[in-house]
Amino acid sequence: MQMTATDNHAVAQAVHDVGSALWFGGTVMGVAGVNKSGSDLTQGIDRIRVAESAWSRFGPVQWAGIGATLIAGLYLARTGGRRMALQKGFASIGFAKAGTAVLGAAATGYSAYCGTRIGQLAEEARQRGRQVEVKDATLPTTGTPKEIAVWQRRQRVAQYAVPALAGANIVLGSYLVQSYRSVATAKGVLRRLLPD
Repeated sequence: MQMTATDNHAVAQAVHDVGSALWFGGTVMGVAGVNKSGSDLTQGIDRIRVAESAWSRFGPVQWAGIGATLIAGLYLARTGGRRMALQKGFASIGFAKAGTAVLGAAATGYSAYCGTRIGQLAEEARQRGRQVEVKDATLPTTGTPKEIAVWQRRQRVAQYAVPALAGANIVLGSYLVQSYRSVATAKGVLRRLLPD
């Protein structure tokens, strides 16, 4: 069976959507489950270790999803070049989508870095004989060492920014897919051709 350009577009869209779903779903699970799961343990250091261990195992899968989203997104942008020029609104949504994907990948990297710093600082504090008290991986207590609490605050911001940006990427992608419908295409081209 020979693939046509339309088939390639469908494959790229599927790769993009599966990658985005993996990225979004994994980060939501991390916020709702992984980062909170340590609160069931008695030792503060173990609360951090559990989250760090889970994220280190999921990290390669998450980055595969992000890579699929970015690479397939580039292919889809390239194949939609004429549509960007002809259909009013398509290019601006496409650029917004690309921006959210890049910002989301950067936020993911920063979030991972924050988690690594929390883990490193917690281990260093423990080696110095300090108690590491935390509610969970991202929530300090009044007894949490200050340097750990700072990174936990940063992590809390990043952990919510990532699914927000990954979700926005999915929403904008859905808008672009709907723009391929014949009625939407005709309206977009007419808006481009006819003066306001």
